[in-house]
Amino acid sequence: MVEVTCAIFFGKSPKFFTSPENSNIGPLIAMNSLTKLLPSITSAVATRSSRPIISACFHSSVTARQAASTADQQPAWTPQSQRVGVIARKKGMSTFWDEWGARMPTTILQLEDVQVLDVRTEEKHGYTALQVGCTNKKNVTKPVAIHYSKLNVEPKQSVAEFRVTDDALLPVGTILNAAHFVPGQYVDVTAPSIGKGFAGVMKRWNFAGLPASHGVSLAHRSAGSTGQRKWPSKVFKGKKMAGRMGGKSVTVQSLKVLKIDTELNLVYVKGCVPGFDDQFVKIKDAVKKHGAKRFPSDTLPPPFPTVKDADLQAMPRELIANSGEGKDPFTTKE
Repeated sequence: MVEVTCAIFFGKSPKFFTSPENSNIGPLIAMNSLTKLLPSITSAVATRSSRPIISACFHSSVTARQAASTADQQPAWTPQSQRVGVIARKKGMSTFWDEWGARMPTTILQLEDVQVLDVRTEEKHGYTALQVGCTNKKNVTKPVAIHYSKLNVEPKQSVAEFRVTDDALLPVGTILNAAHFVPGQYVDVTAPSIGKGFAGVMKRWNFAGLPASHGVSLAHRSAGSTGQRKWPSKVFKGKKMAGRMGGKSVTVQSLKVLKIDTELNLVYVKGCVPGFDDQFVKIKDAVKKHGAKRFPSDTLPPPFPTVKDADLQAMPRELIANSGEGKDPFTTKE
């Protein structure tokens, strides 16, 4: 069904003609309306009293309803689905006790104003991905401000791109919360490691160094020989030598999510995470845990493509994961 609306402007006085929602007679009624007004338009042009401007707007009401219904029906999660990741800030490390009283080191990550900024599609870009930004930024250049104003989102301090499957795409402006992850699932965390500056081989590569005595003078921490004899008469590429240490992207895989704070958007993960405090880190579902093994059995299916606002409002503030298989870790083994 096509609904045709024609507007004819005489100065500041528009006249609208809307046809019924019928694909057969809609355009005919619109053309008949324009035909009836042709004498008025001709006289207006002849007298130059006003310049008529004719504009026609054709839109499909049924198509709009179908698009709205499709947006309401979110796709179902499958083991082959790949969800979008998020950008968070490392707030530091703390201690977490499970239901048995076992102590575990944990890293606290906070999501600050995380939104979807752009969509990469197979038809336009050759691959499917989502661009995500974190933490609003005030002072930006004019080109950057115009770019974000077109997206109708605030400028972000950190931007990253995450590959997703076709069924996990999200519209621009979607807010990603900590409840995007579920307690007990496994995630991969990527961040630049802490820079150590120029370091020697003993610190950088854990070399043993040269003897402390017996003929060694002023070379106790040196690398030793780096080459061969006449053949191949060179140092092979990739030789472990002194140089800059740290400051490179490091990924820690299969970290368990211990706790979710839905009010403060905090994600508690077990173990340590690369980077210094307040560093931007990327979190995504673990790649080495395939399909349903990434998530606890009682949380399947996970929030997909992300958590809904209605479900988020109904959640408690703290979501805590169960540790182990329900067995007391302090019991003695028989």
